[in-house]
Amino acid sequence: MATKPRKNSPKPLTPADWPRWVRPGSRVFIGSYAAAPAALTASLFSGDIALTDVEVIHLHTLGETPWAEPRFSDTVRTNAFVLGPHLNDAVNEGRADYTPAFVFEIPALLRQRVLPVDVALIQVSPPDRKGICTLGVSVDVVAAALETATHIVAQVNPRMPRTCGGTQIPFTRFTAYLEAAGELPELPIPAATSKTLAAIGDYVAQLIDDGCTLRLGTSSIHHAIARALREHRHLGIHSDVLGDPLHALITAGAVDNSEKGPFAGRSIAAFVAGSRALYDFVDGNKAVELHPSDCVNHPIAIAGNHRMVTVHSALQVDLSGQVVADSIGHRFQSGIGSQVDFIRGAALCPEGRPIIALPATTIDGESSIVANLETGAGIVTSRGDVHYVVTEFGIATLRGRSIRERALELVQVAHPDHRADLLGIAKARKWVPVYEKLPASIVAGLGGIAVARLRLAGEPYVMRPLQPSDERRLQDFFYSHTQETIQARYGYMLNRMSRERAYELVNVDQTRDLALAVLEVQGPREVIDAVGRYYLDADGKCAEVAFVTRETMRYRGMARALFERMRTIAAKRGLVALRAQVQIENEAMLGLFRSYPHELSAIDGASAVEVRMPL
Repeated sequence: MATKPRKNSPKPLTPADWPRWVRPGSRVFIGSYAAAPAALTASLFSGDIALTDVEVIHLHTLGETPWAEPRFSDTVRTNAFVLGPHLNDAVNEGRADYTPAFVFEIPALLRQRVLPVDVALIQVSPPDRKGICTLGVSVDVVAAALETATHIVAQVNPRMPRTCGGTQIPFTRFTAYLEAAGELPELPIPAATSKTLAAIGDYVAQLIDDGCTLRLGTSSIHHAIARALREHRHLGIHSDVLGDPLHALITAGAVDNSEKGPFAGRSIAAFVAGSRALYDFVDGNKAVELHPSDCVNHPIAIAGNHRMVTVHSALQVDLSGQVVADSIGHRFQSGIGSQVDFIRGAALCPEGRPIIALPATTIDGESSIVANLETGAGIVTSRGDVHYVVTEFGIATLRGRSIRERALELVQVAHPDHRADLLGIAKARKWVPVYEKLPASIVAGLGGIAVARLRLAGEPYVMRPLQPSDERRLQDFFYSHTQETIQARYGYMLNRMSRERAYELVNVDQTRDLALAVLEVQGPREVIDAVGRYYLDADGKCAEVAFVTRETMRYRGMARALFERMRTIAAKRGLVALRAQVQIENEAMLGLFRSYPHELSAIDGASAVEVRMPL
C-alpha cells in the first residue's frame, strides 16, 4: 500500500490530543470489521471529549459502536456503508445515515474526496524491525482512507495478526498511536447445521465443480455450504471476506488455489473475520493475501478467476428474480455490500456461477419467495443479474429464462405451503398459462430422490426429477427425436408436442409415479438427454417402466443409470417388481433388463415381450 511517511515520528496518544485533530465539522473514518480500533473509539467517545458536528464513516465494524449511541445524537452523525445490529436502530430511528454503494467503488468516493477524511482511526500490528506495521485483518476500504486522511491515529495491538499482501504501512505514517492489547472480535461458528441449511448446502455444492474459485461469506448458510464442499478438490479463494467457512475448506484439503489463474497458490481477500483460530492462521501466512476492495471486489478482477462461483444470501426474491438484500420494506437492515460486485464479476467470468441462497421461509414462517415485494424494499440485485436461486427445496435456474419460466422455477423452490398462492398470483398476472398446476402431492425431497451428479462415457451429467418448469426442455427433447423413436416410444405417430402437452408430461405426482431425467449442463443451460418413467399399477405393488434417450446420446449408459435409480426408489417405496413391454427388435433395452433378475413372457398378437423384474 503506497503511503507517504510523516516528517516526524508519531507521538503516543493522550486524551488531550483529540480536540486538535477532531474539530467541529470533522469527518472521522473508523477501520473495518474485526480491525475496528476499540481502544481508540472508547477514548474518543468516552464522553470526556467535547465533540461538535462530527461525522463518523465506516464500512462495517464488529464490536461496540459507542459513536452511534443516543447520547451522541446531537453531536455525532454516523454514516455507514453497511449496517449491523448496533446501527440498524440508529438508522431507522433517524439518528444515523446509510450510504448505499458498491464496495468496489467506495475507495473512489474517498480518494475523489466525495467523502474527504480528516481523521482515520485504525488498528495495526506492531512495527517490525524496519518500522513497518500491517493493517492486520482489514484492508478493504481502509487503504483508500489512509491515502487521503489528514491525520491517522493507530491502535497498535500485539494480538493483531501480521498479514501479507497490500497491508504494509510505515509506523512513521501515523500522527499518533496508542499501544493497547486486546482480543479481536470473533464470529461464532455454528455447532451444527440444521436440515434446512444442510439441504441448501448440498444443492449449492452441486453447482460447484472441482477447480472452481469461491466467494463465501460467514453466515450459517455459508458454513453449511462449506461442509458440503469438503470432498471437493483444487478449489480457489477470491473473496471479499476470508471467514471460517473458507478456512475450513483450506484445512480440509479442498482448497489449494492451483487452478484459479491470477494469484495462483494464494487465497485472496479484502478482510478476515471469524474465530481466533482463523486470525492465528493468517498471521504471517504468505499463502493468504489481503488487498484493497477496489482490487478484490472489482467485477473485472473477479471475472479473471477460473470458474468463479459466488454465493450471497437475501431477504426476499420475487417471482421475476429481483433480490432484496438491504431492507425489509422501508426498514434498512444491512447494505448493498459486496453482493453486486461479485454477482456481476461471476457472471462475466467464463463458466462463472452467481448464486443467491436463502431458506424458503423466514423465521416467522413467511415465504422468502414472494409475488410482491414489500413497499420500500430495496432491490440490491436486479432480475437481469441473477443466475441461480437456491433454497432447501432445490435450484432455480434463471439466466436466459423468460418471466414465465422464472416464475415456475421459483415456485418450485418455494416452501410447499406457499406454492399454490404464488402460482395463483402468477396465473392472475398472465405470467404463466392457466393450465399450469402444482403436482397433486408434493413431498420434500420427492420421496428420497436427490439430484445426482453422473459421469457417463467420461462426460459429466446430472440426474434429477422432471419438474413443471421443464416443459420447454421436454419440448426440445421431443423435437430432437426421429420419427422411428417417436413411434417406438409413444406407440403411434405423434407430430406435435405443444407446451401444454409437454407440461402434462413433466408435471408428475412424484410421490406415486416417477419421472427422472439425465441432463447435460451447459453453463446455466440444461439439456434433457434421457428420460425414465414408471407408472404405478392399480394394485400399488408394481410399476411399468419406459425410457427414451436422445439418439446422439445412446450407448453412454443413461438408461442403465436411470433404471438403477428407479429400482432403488421403487424398493424404498415398497414395490415388489418393475415391468416393461419391449419390442423384440429393441435389443439394447432387452439387454439392459436381462442383466437383472427377470421373467420374460410373450404378448399375444404383438411383436413385443413383457419383462418382469422382481425387486
